[in-house]
Amino acid sequence: MLFFITDDDEAVRSMLAQIIEDEDLGEVAGEAEDGSLIDGHMLTLKNIDILLIDLLMPDQDGIETVRRIKPSFNGKIIMISQVESKEMIGEAYSLGIEYYITKPINRIEVSTIIRKVIEQTRVEKSIQDIYRSFNTMLKLDNSQDQPKKTFNEQQIRTSGQFLLAELGIAGEKGSKDLLDMLDYLYQYEQEQTLKNGIPALKEIFLKVVQKRLGKRAAESEIKKEVKASEQRVRRAIYQSLNHFASLGLTDFSNWKFENYASKFFDFASVRKKMTELEEDSASSTTLAGINTKKFIQVLYFEAKRVHLES
Repeated sequence: MLFFITDDDEAVRSMLAQIIEDEDLGEVAGEAEDGSLIDGHMLTLKNIDILLIDLLMPDQDGIETVRRIKPSFNGKIIMISQVESKEMIGEAYSLGIEYYITKPINRIEVSTIIRKVIEQTRVEKSIQDIYRSFNTMLKLDNSQDQPKKTFNEQQIRTSGQFLLAELGIAGEKGSKDLLDMLDYLYQYEQEQTLKNGIPALKEIFLKVVQKRLGKRAAESEIKKEVKASEQRVRRAIYQSLNHFASLGLTDFSNWKFENYASKFFDFASVRKKMTELEEDSASSTTLAGINTKKFIQVLYFEAKRVHLES
């Protein structure tokens, strides 16, 4: 992994570089003392995988820098600062950073978080490689005038059932909706591929409900069932978030927590829910904060991965 460190404190840059070197996490490919000295194209040309950036800097702060470089930089971003303002932290997460580390620098915390981001990056690249290989095989089959491969939909559904159990929601009402969505996405990929990503969320819900109710179903009945399905799915996802937050509080190194939480949910949501559970406060994480499309997309690609490895 290649790292780039941006911080106006030379001692902090040195300490972070030392941790990366000592823990054999990768190589520091560059440093800068202010956000104004870097840009997304430069980071991309350097093949930077992870950018560590300070929040407060004299000329251009971390938030403004991330906002500026994000369109042209696809790497992961970890923000570091002694400021603990909820508003600023929330804004940083909304811009797409992966984690937020609070100063003073703690070696164990830094190395643990970097390892998590590295693992997340590798998983994402693995999924992309699987997708590219799959498309290559399809193109090869077509070029040889061979019939398009057919797939056993039951296998993707079985993989999905296994994952829902791992996610702690196998018994939730929304689990059947999620499995039906896997069936739909599996068939959709065979017919149209997913080179432009999965279909819009509304289309997924609509197609699944139409198939479930049949051609004779009235439009009003379809709309009612789509709304009900959306609610069941969002509640199921919320229960999964609650499940992983509980696991994280019990054992932060729990393998299920480490393997699934960061894939299916934004870290900010998991962290917020963990805080709520720890303080035994009334739940304030609303269903509106759940990223349904991300969850469904990850569930689909993970189900494919499980199927391919089985």
